[in-house]
Amino acid sequence: MTGPPIVKGTAAWKYFGDFRAGLLAGQVLVLQVAHPVVAAGVRDHSDYVEDPWTRLMRTAASLSIYIYGGPEGARYEANRLRALHRSFTGVDDGRRYSALNPHAYAWVHATLVMVPVDTQRFYGTPMTPSEVDEYYAQMCDVGRLLGLREQDLPPTWPEFERYYADMIDGFGPNETISTLFETIRTVKKPWRWLPDKRWVRLQRWQHRGQMFVIRATLPPALRDRLGLQWTARDQRRFDRFRRVVRLFGGLVPVTLRSSLVRRIGRLNVWFRAHPRAYRFLGG
Repeated sequence: MTGPPIVKGTAAWKYFGDFRAGLLAGQVLVLQVAHPVVAAGVRDHSDYVEDPWTRLMRTAASLSIYIYGGPEGARYEANRLRALHRSFTGVDDGRRYSALNPHAYAWVHATLVMVPVDTQRFYGTPMTPSEVDEYYAQMCDVGRLLGLREQDLPPTWPEFERYYADMIDGFGPNETISTLFETIRTVKKPWRWLPDKRWVRLQRWQHRGQMFVIRATLPPALRDRLGLQWTARDQRRFDRFRRVVRLFGGLVPVTLRSSLVRRIGRLNVWFRAHPRAYRFLGG
């Protein structure tokens, strides 16, 4: 399946950078590290425990490039990511693993493919079937740029949904998910100038909020296997919350909902073309 270029007006252009997708950041991390190979790679090679804020910003910058950075920017970022992950190898339970394991690599891409669809389902207006088909075809093109094999990409959206559900059915608790939840609880303040006393309260609020949204948006079967409780009262609270997000998000024109991420993408492409400026700013 080949989609149209990601240009203004197409499905990926409209939906991928929607600012409301940030509400799914925790859910996506859980889904990614639920895969045992991804979990081992994150455990051995990621700095998200010590500096999750920087890690989150780097991830957002990378995504912005290969969606909104144009064909050349996407190819550059794809090559950079593959070169970076090539060194992420190790041993887990006596078995060697690689971050470029095709099935694990495809799963990480699959979780990112699902984000805009879930964002609209939870917090916006669900995409139409034709929009989903166009969006999925575009994300298959992005996957091929990232080095995914043709057989790792289900050819149609319904087949992708079945693949996604089958993968989640095989996941359960692991050490990296537990570490992720602990990191959310104990995360350090994002800015040094923020007073410690102020951060103690904010940290408690962000932990409760993050875990609430994670519990709300994880597939119910996986949520149960992870031992995360969810009640009818929780569901009513989440329904009220997402109605508010949908209301205020709907006031923002479609073209502006992804404007920040689009600008970040173009800025990062400019930095790649001007490495001295990038190094000067601490890149």
